[in-house]
Amino acid sequence: MVKKHKKAPFWKLLLRFLFITIGAVLMAVSLEYFLVPNSVVDGGITGISIILSEVTKVQLGIFIFVINLPFLYLGYKQIGKTFALSTAYGIVILSLSTALFHHAEPFTDDRILAVLFGGLILGLGVGTVIRAGGSLDGTEIVAILFSKKMRLPVGQIIMFINFFIFIIAGFVYGWDSAMYSMFTYYIAAKVMDIVVEGLNESRSATIISKEYEEISQAIQDRLGRSTTFLYAKGGYLQEDTQMIYCVLTRLELTKLKDIVHDIDENAFIAIENVADVMGGNFEKKNIH
Repeated sequence: MVKKHKKAPFWKLLLRFLFITIGAVLMAVSLEYFLVPNSVVDGGITGISIILSEVTKVQLGIFIFVINLPFLYLGYKQIGKTFALSTAYGIVILSLSTALFHHAEPFTDDRILAVLFGGLILGLGVGTVIRAGGSLDGTEIVAILFSKKMRLPVGQIIMFINFFIFIIAGFVYGWDSAMYSMFTYYIAAKVMDIVVEGLNESRSATIISKEYEEISQAIQDRLGRSTTFLYAKGGYLQEDTQMIYCVLTRLELTKLKDIVHDIDENAFIAIENVADVMGGNFEKKNIH
């Protein structure tokens, strides 16, 4: 029996579209008040739209809306209806906001300040929309499709696409603008990662040791973190054992290593980045 999909409550939908609105408006502010007046472009479809707007003198918002339309359908097919609707709403708000802010006076004509503040606000806006479950640019959807066909990582494909966009920007605006654009994109990407993934920078630790029970108890007692046992079998000796898995913050890593090595100096520890942690018993317990 297939369970029916549970609809999100109205207040959650309202909150989602509120954050998408805020994110889209922030991106428009970045484009029209900082980047475009200083001949700095963004990556992806937005960057293509800025270049086309400069060449044809047609409003930026029109290109952003029209070029993104085909990718909304791809987003619907690849990711789902909710994502497609959220993305469509965000793109409409972005297009309208850029049209509204188009004739406003730029905040600065200093390119370095424009790159710094424009990149910061751009990353904040895009990250807010992604965290709310939408997108403002179809480039990632294209990258996902190409990734399946070409067996290449999504990040590499996006970087490849943007490389050509920045080269075209160099011919249209000059090579100084192209280099400023690359720095803007880098700043925006870093800020976006912080918004989407948060500042906690969680880590997961996988520990293999014959003293797994004692190590697990010590982690709970001295670190206040819960642990999980995972069944494992050694590939060389073919011995059955238990691996310890736990999630913690980067500030707790040194203490974790000390705890493990106090019990077993030869224990194997693998640390990995964790993008997000939801549910379960992740809350840290008091240890004093």
